[in-house]
Amino acid sequence: MTEADAGPIHAFLAGRGRDGSGRDLATVLAFDDPRIEGVHDFIQWLFPLAEPSRAVPGAPVLRPAEAAVIRADPAARAGLLAARDRMLRFYAGTTGWRRAFDHNHLRITRILTALRDLAGMDEARAFHEAVLRLDDEAGSPVNPESREYWRRALA
Repeated sequence: MTEADAGPIHAFLAGRGRDGSGRDLATVLAFDDPRIEGVHDFIQWLFPLAEPSRAVPGAPVLRPAEAAVIRADPAARAGLLAARDRMLRFYAGTTGWRRAFDHNHLRITRILTALRDLAGMDEARAFHEAVLRLDDEAGSPVNPESREYWRRALA
């Protein structure tokens, strides 16, 4: 790994950097559920993508070299998986997203895509199955289009 390949997203996920609002990974992972629901500029750091965020202008964009560094770094991978676990606890412990339309549906698509690209298909599938189970337990209120986006994120 060269310094040029590493970047701010890698440093944040590895626990050695800060997001665009100056928070470290431990701080974000310690957000309570209302803060996770109400704050919208952290998810792009926890689950980075190769395309710009339409919801948060200026959010980081994952470069291919930085993605490779994240995949190869056990600390960054552990940070990503800790973020997955925190978001799964959020979805299990809250019900506001279990309705036809909610901004969390977009977050779930982002999480699935980032997990697929950075942690592997098995991690993405496990998260997908857990979210579907939660939706099913609530009587499947999430709209079919959102569920289809989630499915396509695994393709």
